[in-house]
Amino acid sequence: MRYQIVITVLIILLPVYVLADIVVVVNPNSGIAELTRHQIIDIYMGRNPGIKKGQVLQPFDHPLNSVVRAEFYYKTTGKPASVINAYWARLLFTGRASPPRLVEDNKAMLKTVRENPAAIGYLEQKYLNEHVTVVYTLENNE
Repeated sequence: MRYQIVITVLIILLPVYVLADIVVVVNPNSGIAELTRHQIIDIYMGRNPGIKKGQVLQPFDHPLNSVVRAEFYYKTTGKPASVINAYWARLLFTGRASPPRLVEDNKAMLKTVRENPAAIGYLEQKYLNEHVTVVYTLENNE
């Protein structure tokens, strides 16, 4: 029994050490150079007040079972993905908000943000290229 608990804890903690830093990116034409952690939380939790006057960003998210998604939400909100999923289920059920649109993976996120001036997304830093602008970096030691 003790062995199973140790293995479970190690499996849960493993993604934190395996993934590279996660970067939050926007389209270069958005005019946004940087965002704060609190602004990112507001955007991804459906409380998008607009970064600039009249400008609202469209958040894009990784699949529900994605390790990148779990790490992103834990590093930004301090909450596990299961709590975030429950939060969105509640808002969706009451009709108060819709969750961010899902993309398939890091490459799809890069393509989506590159092609949509209002898009904001996140991906592993190793997938980064010159077609998007980094507005925040979630480092492994956070």
